[in-house]
Amino acid sequence: MTDLNSPDNTEETTDTMRLQVFIAHSGVASRRNAEKIIQDGRVTVNGLTVTEMGTKVSQNDVVCVDGRRIEPEKRKIYVLLNKPSGYVCSLADEKGRPVAADILATKYEERLYNIGRLDMYSAGAILFTNDGDFASIVGHPSAEIEKEYVVEASMPFPDRVIDSFRNGIRIDNVFYKARDAERMSSRRMRVVLIEGKNREIRKVLESFDVRVKNLIRTRIGPVTLGDLKYGEFRELTPNEIAELSKTENDK
Repeated sequence: MTDLNSPDNTEETTDTMRLQVFIAHSGVASRRNAEKIIQDGRVTVNGLTVTEMGTKVSQNDVVCVDGRRIEPEKRKIYVLLNKPSGYVCSLADEKGRPVAADILATKYEERLYNIGRLDMYSAGAILFTNDGDFASIVGHPSAEIEKEYVVEASMPFPDRVIDSFRNGIRIDNVFYKARDAERMSSRRMRVVLIEGKNREIRKVLESFDVRVKNLIRTRIGPVTLGDLKYGEFRELTPNEIAELSKTENDK
């Protein structure tokens, strides 16, 4: 284990890497979430708890997260899942509810984690990977990746709901604004979001006393569900990976 601040280790080499990068490359979490895992004291290197971001490690060091040894994945995986309603988006659930990542465990031995979330009662497109750099790019608001949803309400919703989504609406001191919104039928609408705040669509509709019956995410950037049924998944194409990986400077 070496120190990033050491004068002999100011540059990252192929033999050593920063601890948060090591964790991200091990399929545990994105690099940003890896930093929080370190700060929370959940990481040990050679048996010692490490909380400093500057720490560098090598392949010879024993790195553990929550007592479990981790190693960088040899194969990078990028998967689209059509998540069924009733599944939570986390690596584990203390309440014993079904976990979306477990659906992928039928095929992949690698530890895959979701990029972003869908709430338990929402369904549709969600991405999984073990590539922390990819997850950091796709999951960051600056990427401005569109997410498209189809919303079915329990009752016809008024036009002012769509107008509020397009023009923006403030609820409990939080501002919500869609990139696009349009009516599909009296009880169905299409919504395109960029950032996607927590339960944004549900909160906006509930503010008009409209209850969401079904909420399905149909698209993430260039990636669409296509013919995938609930619970089915597929790997992303090279073109999809390249498009999603574009940084702000690439666009």
